[in-house]
Amino acid sequence: MPCIVGGPIKFNSISGGVINFGDSFNISPKNIDKAISGAGGGGVGDFQFVNSGISITIGVDPDVTDQNVTATN
Repeated sequence: MPCIVGGPIKFNSISGGVINFGDSFNISPKNIDKAISGAGGGGVGDFQFVNSGISITIGVDPDVTDQNVTATN
């Protein structure tokens, strides 16, 4: 069912989910982020020391293109 949502709505963080208010006309990604990291690769900050022994990370993305990001807001 269609609905009217009034007032400002703010979402700080949504990861891997879809939020629906009433019917959905078009669902498409608004931004794309792709990251590949191995053991100890996601650290953030100054003066880090990571010792993970032998670690191999192979990032392979064989597809030619990913889903398009629509220009609608």
